[in-house]
Amino acid sequence: MASVFAYVGCRTTRERNARGKGIGVYAVDTSSGAWESVEVFEPLENPSFLALNEAQDVLYAVHGDGAEVSSFAVDPANGRLSLLNRQACGGRNPVHLALSRSGDALVVANYATGCAARLPVGENGTLGTVAAVVELPGAPGPHRIEQGSSHPHHIARYATRRYNTDWHIVPDKGLDTVFAVKWDGVCGKAVVTSGRSREGSGPRHAAFHPTLPIIYVANELDSTLTAWGFEPLSGALEPLHTISMLPCSRHETSRAAGIAIRPDASALYVSNRGHDSIATVGLDGTTGIPVGAQWTEAHGQCPRFLCLSHDARMLYVANELSDSIVQYLIEAEHGTPTPTGRIVQTGSPVCIVFKSH
Repeated sequence: MASVFAYVGCRTTRERNARGKGIGVYAVDTSSGAWESVEVFEPLENPSFLALNEAQDVLYAVHGDGAEVSSFAVDPANGRLSLLNRQACGGRNPVHLALSRSGDALVVANYATGCAARLPVGENGTLGTVAAVVELPGAPGPHRIEQGSSHPHHIARYATRRYNTDWHIVPDKGLDTVFAVKWDGVCGKAVVTSGRSREGSGPRHAAFHPTLPIIYVANELDSTLTAWGFEPLSGALEPLHTISMLPCSRHETSRAAGIAIRPDASALYVSNRGHDSIATVGLDGTTGIPVGAQWTEAHGQCPRFLCLSHDARMLYVANELSDSIVQYLIEAEHGTPTPTGRIVQTGSPVCIVFKSH
């Protein structure tokens, strides 16, 4: 039995033209990299983004386009799931989630209603009713369709090898703003700071430098990457540098999506939907500033998500429209991803998380 399990979130509804059924559970062979299906926990409505608690014995899932989040107990022997409970998430179209530093709360980014919600977590991992909601302030960006109001798209906790904080970084695609939010206790008042992005950039997802106080944000609408300086005590954000995630000769419609960074901070990866590529971005070893990009085919349509394997040897790209997860081996020195030829066929995948213990 493999010691690593992969959980795959997906789209399931007719409105999304989706082919997924529920959360896919896979056993991953740690030597060969082969995936074996364990189960599909179904039926579920759009169990898109997923998060494991620190003990990796409870899995949480938002239900995209809906208004709920679910918790599942994880069997430590075979990785199988059993439903614990389901709760309203304080807004519509939850798109991302994360645990608090203490693990006593789950925070959710609600895309359609422009807010971040905080739910208490019980001792067994079950979710309580929403304890606090923060509405995100600001003026919408200029895009007439996708920036009508606040649209938070990510809510990752700022935790690195050097810093372990209560801040949650919230890129807001609708407001062209990156927020930092932290709560004083489960039900306490929120502290909110922010930095304004380029007009029309549409900040989407963030990754953190492992040792320097730098946050990298993939900007969806203009397909760029911005490096932000972050002050972990005050939450202050300062834009430092922005580069394109597309080759200069490419002008077709494309949207940046997923982002992941290597543990040694030598490179990071951003997926491009439309160009259907993975941008490998080199990072300066002293400053952490992006220094250039090269591109690899996504080998599928609409790479909505990407992530590193539990040991950072592999890169996985979830191609939503071609129902595939493509495996890449990361070249050790420069971080270039090379497809291994292994492709996992699964309906409308949009998220992957790994349980490694």
